[in-house]
Amino acid sequence: MPLPPAHDWQTFDALHDDPEAWRPAMLDLARNAGPDQPVELALGGTVLVALAGDRVIKLYPPFLHDHFAFERGALPLLAGRLAVPTPHLLADGEHDGWPYLVMTRLHGEPLTARWPGLSTMERHRLLEALGKLMREVHELPAASLLHLAPAWPSFLAAQRAGAKARQTRTGLPAHLLAELDDFVAVPLDESVTPVVLTGEYTPQNLLLTGTALAGMYDFGDGLVGDPRYDWLGPCCFLAAGDAEAQAALARGYGAPRPDPADLLRLLLLHRYSNLTVQVALDGWQEAPTLEALARRIWP
Repeated sequence: MPLPPAHDWQTFDALHDDPEAWRPAMLDLARNAGPDQPVELALGGTVLVALAGDRVIKLYPPFLHDHFAFERGALPLLAGRLAVPTPHLLADGEHDGWPYLVMTRLHGEPLTARWPGLSTMERHRLLEALGKLMREVHELPAASLLHLAPAWPSFLAAQRAGAKARQTRTGLPAHLLAELDDFVAVPLDESVTPVVLTGEYTPQNLLLTGTALAGMYDFGDGLVGDPRYDWLGPCCFLAAGDAEAQAALARGYGAPRPDPADLLRLLLLHRYSNLTVQVALDGWQEAPTLEALARRIWP
Protein backbone atom coordinates (compact mmCIF):
# COMPACT_ATOMS: atom_id res chain seq x y z
CA MET A 1 0.00 0.00 0.00
CA PRO A 2 1.51 3.40 -0.97
CA LEU A 3 2.23 5.92 1.74
CA PRO A 4 -0.05 8.96 1.82
CA PRO A 5 1.66 12.18 0.72
CA ALA A 6 3.18 14.42 3.39
CA HIS A 7 4.53 17.63 1.94
CA ASP A 8 4.81 19.68 5.13
CA TRP A 9 4.64 19.39 8.90
CA GLN A 10 0.86 19.74 9.04
CA THR A 11 0.17 16.85 6.67
CA PHE A 12 2.95 14.77 8.19
CA ASP A 13 1.66 15.26 11.74
CA ALA A 14 -1.79 14.11 10.64
CA LEU A 15 -0.26 10.99 9.12
CA HIS A 16 1.95 10.38 12.17
CA ASP A 17 -1.15 10.44 14.38
CA ASP A 18 -2.83 7.78 12.22
CA PRO A 19 -0.49 4.76 12.61
CA GLU A 20 -2.76 2.43 10.67
CA ALA A 21 -2.05 4.58 7.59
CA TRP A 22 1.68 3.85 7.74
CA ARG A 23 1.74 0.41 9.37
CA PRO A 24 1.64 -1.44 5.97
CA ALA A 25 4.75 0.41 4.79
CA MET A 26 6.62 -0.50 7.96
CA LEU A 27 5.60 -4.15 7.67
CA ASP A 28 6.95 -4.19 4.11
CA LEU A 29 10.23 -2.62 5.18
CA ALA A 30 10.57 -4.98 8.14
CA ARG A 31 10.07 -8.02 5.89
CA ASN A 32 12.71 -6.74 3.49
CA ALA A 33 15.17 -5.83 6.24
CA GLY A 34 15.68 -9.28 7.75
CA PRO A 35 14.12 -12.26 9.50
CA ASP A 36 10.40 -12.02 10.16
CA GLN A 37 9.84 -10.56 13.63
CA PRO A 38 6.94 -8.80 15.35
CA VAL A 39 6.80 -5.13 14.42
CA GLU A 40 5.99 -2.44 16.99
CA LEU A 41 5.30 1.13 15.91
CA ALA A 42 6.96 3.81 18.02
CA LEU A 43 4.50 6.69 18.15
CA GLY A 44 6.78 9.43 19.48
CA GLY A 45 9.39 11.49 17.67
CA THR A 46 9.49 13.50 14.47
CA VAL A 47 9.81 10.64 11.93
CA LEU A 48 8.03 7.30 11.50
CA VAL A 49 9.72 4.58 13.55
CA ALA A 50 9.19 0.83 13.82
CA LEU A 51 10.91 -1.63 16.16
CA ALA A 52 11.42 -5.08 14.68
CA GLY A 53 13.28 -7.36 17.06
CA ASP A 54 16.89 -6.23 17.12
CA ARG A 55 16.35 -3.64 14.38
CA VAL A 56 15.00 -0.10 14.17
CA ILE A 57 13.46 1.25 10.97
CA LYS A 58 13.22 5.03 10.53
CA LEU A 59 11.12 6.42 7.69
CA TYR A 60 11.58 10.13 6.94
CA PRO A 61 9.08 12.38 5.16
CA PRO A 62 10.61 13.63 1.89
CA PHE A 63 10.85 17.20 3.19
CA LEU A 64 13.25 15.93 5.90
CA HIS A 65 15.64 14.36 3.42
CA ASP A 66 18.44 16.46 4.93
CA HIS A 67 17.83 14.82 8.32
CA PHE A 68 17.95 11.38 6.68
CA ALA A 69 21.22 12.23 4.90
CA PHE A 70 22.89 13.60 8.04
CA GLU A 71 21.92 10.60 10.14
CA ARG A 72 23.05 8.20 7.41
CA GLY A 73 26.43 9.96 7.46
CA ALA A 74 26.69 10.24 11.24
CA LEU A 75 25.86 6.64 12.16
CA PRO A 76 29.03 5.05 10.70
CA LEU A 77 31.15 7.93 12.00
CA LEU A 78 29.97 7.39 15.59
CA ALA A 79 29.42 3.62 15.79
CA GLY A 80 32.06 1.80 17.80
CA ARG A 81 34.14 4.93 18.40
CA LEU A 82 32.60 6.15 21.65
CA ALA A 83 32.44 4.89 25.23
CA VAL A 84 28.64 4.75 24.88
CA PRO A 85 26.97 2.54 22.23
CA THR A 86 25.25 4.13 19.24
CA PRO A 87 23.26 2.31 16.53
CA HIS A 88 25.03 0.63 13.62
CA LEU A 89 23.67 1.35 10.15
CA LEU A 90 22.42 -1.82 8.43
CA ALA A 91 20.67 -0.53 5.31
CA ASP A 92 19.16 2.52 3.65
CA GLY A 93 16.83 3.14 0.74
CA GLU A 94 13.55 4.68 -0.39
CA HIS A 95 9.92 3.57 -0.08
CA ASP A 96 7.41 5.49 -2.21
CA GLY A 97 9.92 8.34 -2.33
CA TRP A 98 10.34 8.36 1.45
CA PRO A 99 13.97 7.73 2.53
CA TYR A 100 14.54 5.18 5.29
CA LEU A 101 17.29 3.73 7.45
CA VAL A 102 17.56 0.34 9.12
CA MET A 103 19.85 0.20 12.15
CA THR A 104 20.64 -1.92 15.18
CA ARG A 105 18.46 -1.49 18.24
CA LEU A 106 20.01 -0.34 21.51
CA HIS A 107 18.92 -1.66 24.89
CA GLY A 108 18.35 0.15 28.15
CA GLU A 109 15.85 2.34 29.99
CA PRO A 110 15.09 5.86 28.78
CA LEU A 111 16.75 8.54 30.90
CA THR A 112 13.42 10.41 30.89
CA ALA A 113 11.94 7.63 33.03
CA ARG A 114 14.88 7.29 35.40
CA TRP A 115 16.02 10.87 36.01
CA PRO A 116 13.37 11.89 38.58
CA GLY A 117 14.30 9.00 40.86
CA LEU A 118 18.08 9.43 40.74
CA SER A 119 20.00 10.79 43.72
CA THR A 120 22.03 13.99 43.45
CA MET A 121 25.24 11.97 43.34
CA GLU A 122 23.90 9.71 40.60
CA ARG A 123 22.78 12.72 38.58
CA HIS A 124 26.19 14.35 38.85
CA ARG A 125 27.93 11.13 37.78
CA LEU A 126 25.66 10.90 34.75
CA LEU A 127 26.29 14.53 33.79
CA GLU A 128 30.03 13.98 34.09
CA ALA A 129 29.70 10.95 31.82
CA LEU A 130 27.68 13.07 29.39
CA GLY A 131 30.43 15.67 29.37
CA LYS A 132 32.99 13.00 28.49
CA LEU A 133 30.71 11.68 25.74
CA MET A 134 30.32 15.17 24.26
CA ARG A 135 34.09 15.63 24.23
CA GLU A 136 34.57 12.26 22.50
CA VAL A 137 32.13 13.23 19.74
CA HIS A 138 33.64 16.69 19.36
CA GLU A 139 37.09 15.15 18.84
CA LEU A 140 35.92 13.04 15.88
CA PRO A 141 36.73 14.34 12.39
CA ALA A 142 33.82 16.38 11.05
CA ALA A 143 34.95 16.65 7.43
CA SER A 144 32.74 13.82 6.15
CA LEU A 145 29.60 15.60 7.40
CA LEU A 146 30.35 19.16 6.31
CA HIS A 147 28.49 18.83 3.01
CA LEU A 148 25.43 17.41 4.81
CA ALA A 149 24.81 20.44 7.04
CA PRO A 150 24.43 24.16 6.41
CA ALA A 151 27.58 26.23 6.86
CA TRP A 152 27.54 27.38 10.49
CA PRO A 153 27.58 31.16 9.80
CA SER A 154 24.72 30.71 7.32
CA PHE A 155 22.78 28.66 9.86
CA LEU A 156 23.19 31.36 12.54
CA ALA A 157 22.14 34.10 10.11
CA ALA A 158 18.98 32.23 9.17
CA GLN A 159 18.16 31.54 12.82
CA ARG A 160 18.65 35.20 13.76
CA ALA A 161 16.32 36.24 10.95
CA GLY A 162 13.57 33.94 12.20
CA ALA A 163 14.15 34.25 15.95
CA LYS A 164 11.48 36.87 16.70
CA ALA A 165 8.74 34.97 14.89
CA ARG A 166 9.68 31.66 16.49
CA GLN A 167 9.95 33.03 20.03
CA THR A 168 6.63 34.85 19.62
CA ARG A 169 4.98 31.63 18.48
CA THR A 170 6.46 29.53 21.30
CA GLY A 171 5.52 31.96 24.08
CA LEU A 172 8.63 33.83 25.18
CA PRO A 173 7.34 36.45 27.66
CA ALA A 174 6.71 39.86 26.11
CA HIS A 175 9.27 41.72 28.25
CA LEU A 176 12.00 39.31 27.11
CA LEU A 177 10.77 39.28 23.54
CA ALA A 178 11.17 43.08 23.43
CA GLU A 179 14.96 42.81 23.75
CA LEU A 180 15.40 39.60 21.73
CA ASP A 181 16.64 41.10 18.45
CA ASP A 182 19.40 43.15 20.11
CA PHE A 183 20.41 40.24 22.34
CA VAL A 184 20.84 37.66 19.57
CA ALA A 185 22.49 40.20 17.26
CA VAL A 186 25.58 40.19 19.51
CA PRO A 187 28.20 38.23 17.53
CA LEU A 188 29.21 34.81 18.78
CA ASP A 189 32.86 33.79 18.56
CA GLU A 190 32.98 32.14 15.15
CA SER A 191 36.69 31.29 15.38
CA VAL A 192 35.93 28.01 17.16
CA THR A 193 36.73 24.84 15.23
CA PRO A 194 33.49 23.31 13.87
CA VAL A 195 32.66 19.96 15.44
CA VAL A 196 30.04 17.26 14.96
CA LEU A 197 26.90 18.38 16.80
CA THR A 198 24.62 15.42 17.38
CA GLY A 199 21.64 17.50 18.46
CA GLU A 200 21.30 15.17 21.41
CA TYR A 201 22.61 14.73 24.98
CA THR A 202 19.00 15.18 25.99
CA PRO A 203 17.10 12.69 28.18
CA GLN A 204 14.79 11.74 25.30
CA ASN A 205 17.68 10.16 23.38
CA LEU A 206 19.76 8.57 26.12
CA LEU A 207 19.49 5.09 27.63
CA LEU A 208 20.62 3.78 31.01
CA THR A 209 21.51 0.41 32.44
CA GLY A 210 21.21 0.83 36.19
CA THR A 211 22.60 4.32 36.68
CA ALA A 212 25.16 4.19 33.85
CA LEU A 213 24.81 5.47 30.30
CA ALA A 214 24.00 2.58 27.97
CA GLY A 215 23.21 4.23 24.64
CA MET A 216 22.61 7.36 22.58
CA TYR A 217 20.57 7.54 19.41
CA ASP A 218 18.74 9.82 16.92
CA PHE A 219 21.13 12.06 14.95
CA GLY A 220 18.90 13.37 12.17
CA ASP A 221 18.91 16.94 13.46
CA GLY A 222 22.70 17.08 13.81
CA LEU A 223 24.89 19.90 12.50
CA VAL A 224 28.56 20.83 12.19
CA GLY A 225 29.40 23.95 14.15
CA ASP A 226 30.07 25.60 17.50
CA PRO A 227 30.67 22.99 20.26
CA ARG A 228 28.79 25.17 22.75
CA TYR A 229 25.55 24.32 20.95
CA ASP A 230 25.70 20.80 22.39
CA TRP A 231 25.84 22.11 25.97
CA LEU A 232 22.24 23.28 25.68
CA GLY A 233 20.46 19.92 25.96
CA PRO A 234 21.96 18.66 29.22
CA CYS A 235 22.10 22.12 30.80
CA CYS A 236 18.47 22.97 30.08
CA PHE A 237 16.70 19.62 30.38
CA LEU A 238 18.77 18.19 33.24
CA ALA A 239 20.70 20.91 35.08
CA ALA A 240 18.98 24.27 34.61
CA GLY A 241 19.69 26.49 37.60
CA ASP A 242 22.00 23.93 39.26
CA ALA A 243 25.60 25.16 39.36
CA GLU A 244 26.99 21.93 40.84
CA ALA A 245 25.29 19.77 38.21
CA GLN A 246 26.65 22.00 35.45
CA ALA A 247 30.10 21.83 37.02
CA ALA A 248 29.91 18.03 36.76
CA LEU A 249 29.13 18.32 33.05
CA ALA A 250 32.08 20.71 32.57
CA ARG A 251 34.35 18.43 34.59
CA GLY A 252 33.52 15.53 32.32
CA TYR A 253 34.02 17.65 29.21
CA GLY A 254 37.38 18.86 30.50
CA ALA A 255 36.77 22.58 29.96
CA PRO A 256 35.09 25.46 31.79
CA ARG A 257 31.41 26.02 31.17
CA PRO A 258 30.85 28.52 28.31
CA ASP A 259 29.63 32.05 28.99
CA PRO A 260 25.96 31.97 30.10
CA ALA A 261 24.91 34.83 27.81
CA ASP A 262 26.40 33.07 24.78
CA LEU A 263 24.64 29.85 25.78
CA LEU A 264 21.33 31.69 25.97
CA ARG A 265 21.95 33.23 22.55
CA LEU A 266 22.52 29.76 21.13
CA LEU A 267 19.41 28.49 22.91
CA LEU A 268 17.30 31.27 21.40
CA LEU A 269 18.81 30.49 17.98
CA HIS A 270 18.46 26.72 18.33
CA ARG A 271 16.85 24.89 15.44
CA TYR A 272 13.99 23.79 17.73
CA SER A 273 14.10 26.58 20.29
CA ASN A 274 11.11 26.52 22.63
CA LEU A 275 12.08 27.64 26.11
CA THR A 276 8.69 26.79 27.58
CA VAL A 277 9.40 23.07 27.15
CA GLN A 278 13.20 23.07 27.17
CA VAL A 279 14.10 24.93 30.37
CA ALA A 280 13.41 22.71 33.37
CA LEU A 281 13.50 25.56 35.88
CA ASP A 282 10.42 26.91 37.62
CA GLY A 283 9.90 30.65 37.33
CA TRP A 284 12.45 31.33 34.59
CA GLN A 285 9.83 33.48 32.83
CA GLU A 286 10.05 36.00 35.67
CA ALA A 287 13.66 36.97 34.93
CA PRO A 288 13.63 40.74 34.26
CA THR A 289 16.05 40.64 31.32
CA LEU A 290 17.66 38.10 29.02
CA GLU A 291 21.02 38.65 30.75
CA ALA A 292 19.33 37.88 34.07
CA LEU A 293 17.69 34.80 32.52
CA ALA A 294 21.09 33.54 31.37
CA ARG A 295 22.43 33.82 34.93
CA ARG A 296 19.33 32.08 36.28
CA ILE A 297 19.66 29.09 33.94
CA TRP A 298 23.46 28.97 34.23
CA PRO A 299 24.18 30.33 37.74
